[in-house]
Amino acid sequence: MIPVLLVLNAGSSSLKFQVFDLLDGAEPRLVWKGLYEGLGGSAHSLVKDASGAILDETTWSSNDRLGHEEALMHLVAWLRQHQEGRTLAAIGHRVVHGGEAFSGPVLVDDAVLQALDSLVPLAPLHQPHNLEPIRIVRRRLPGMAQVACFDTAFHQTQSDIASLFALPSEMRDRGVRRYGFHGLSYDYIASVLATYDPRLAEGRVVVAHLGNGASLCALKGGVSIATTMGFSALDGLPMGTRCGAIDAGVVFFMLREMKLSPAEAERVLYTKSGLLGVSGISNDMRVLRSKAATEVDARRAIDLFVYRITREIGSLMAALGGVDGLVFTAGIGENDTATRAEVIAGLSWAGFSLDEDANRTGGPRISTGSGPTAWVIPTNEELVIARQTRTILGATWAKLAS
Repeated sequence: MIPVLLVLNAGSSSLKFQVFDLLDGAEPRLVWKGLYEGLGGSAHSLVKDASGAILDETTWSSNDRLGHEEALMHLVAWLRQHQEGRTLAAIGHRVVHGGEAFSGPVLVDDAVLQALDSLVPLAPLHQPHNLEPIRIVRRRLPGMAQVACFDTAFHQTQSDIASLFALPSEMRDRGVRRYGFHGLSYDYIASVLATYDPRLAEGRVVVAHLGNGASLCALKGGVSIATTMGFSALDGLPMGTRCGAIDAGVVFFMLREMKLSPAEAERVLYTKSGLLGVSGISNDMRVLRSKAATEVDARRAIDLFVYRITREIGSLMAALGGVDGLVFTAGIGENDTATRAEVIAGLSWAGFSLDEDANRTGGPRISTGSGPTAWVIPTNEELVIARQTRTILGATWAKLAS
C-alpha cells in the first residue's frame, strides 16, 4: 500500500485539504486537492486532481447543517472509496500559533493539544478553528498520527531584540512578544529561492505575502530575521478586513469614547477594517481595482495598501542592511499585476526597475537592469506541511513502505 498524507487547513466555515503520496523519501506528490466551504449553512465541496480537473462536487442544503466533523468524515469516506492501493497514514494540520514552545512541527498528543489550547487568547479568530479538526480526528479516527505545523515557527530564528516590545518585562514573561505569521509560506519560498536565482538563497530578500492576510518577511540566507506581523495576526500591513499596525491608543478610544466592548472592538479590527473598512466596498482587490477609476474610496484603499507595503519594505531593508531581491507571493502578490507595478514604482529609489512585459505575464522575474531583482513565486504552504509531517513521522513511513 502507498502511504498518503492528508493536509488540512481549517477556517471558521471552511476546510481546505490536499492529499499527497509519500514514496521512497521523494518529495511528497500531490494526488488530490479541494475544499469544503459554507460549513454550518449551505455547504459545498469540491475535489480536484493534481492537474485541477474536477473529480467530485457535492452541495448540501442549509437544513443539513454540515459542520467540520461531517465534512471531515465525508472526506475520509471519499478517500477510502478512491484509495486505489493507498492508505491514509497521517494527517498534517496548519496551526496558526505555536507560541514560544514550538519552534517546529510536532506530533500531537494530549500535552501538545493542551498547550495549543492555551494559545487561543493569542489568536482567538484562528486557533480554535485550526484545532477543531485535530479533536475530530482524535475522536473519530483514534490512533491516527497527527502533526501540527505552525505559521509562527519559521520566525523563531529572529533575535531577541527583533521579538521585543518596549513593555514591562513581566508582560514578556507572559508571552507578549513579536511572533510573526505566514511562516509556512515563507518556509516554502526560502526552500525554492535557489532554483530561481542561487544568489537569492544566500542573499538579502524581502518576501511579500500579499493576500486577504498580508505580511512581509526579511530573509537573510533563507532565514527570517524580521517580519511585519507581531503578537497577533492584526499587526503590520493593512489586509482584506484587518487593520494592520495602528496606534494602541485607538483601541482605548474605541473602548472609552465609542463605548465598544472588547469583543466589539476586536470584531472591528479583525473583520471590518483593512481594504473593506477604508473602501466601504469590498475586501477583494479585484473588486476594488474594477471600481478604482470611479470610486474615490476604492482608490484610497489601494493606495494605502501599496503605501504601507513600500514603507514597510524600506524598514525591512534597514533590518537586512540592504536588499538583493523582492519576492511577491500569495493571492494578490501572484495575480495582481497593478499592485506589483505600483510597489516596484514606489521602490525605484532602492534601484528596482520593472520589466512591464514580464510583470504582465507573471514573471517569474519581473525586474530589469542591474539593481535588485523582483520575482513572482507561487507559494505552497500545503507542501511545506507535507514535508514537515513526513519528517516528523519518518520512521513511521519507513515501516509502512516496507
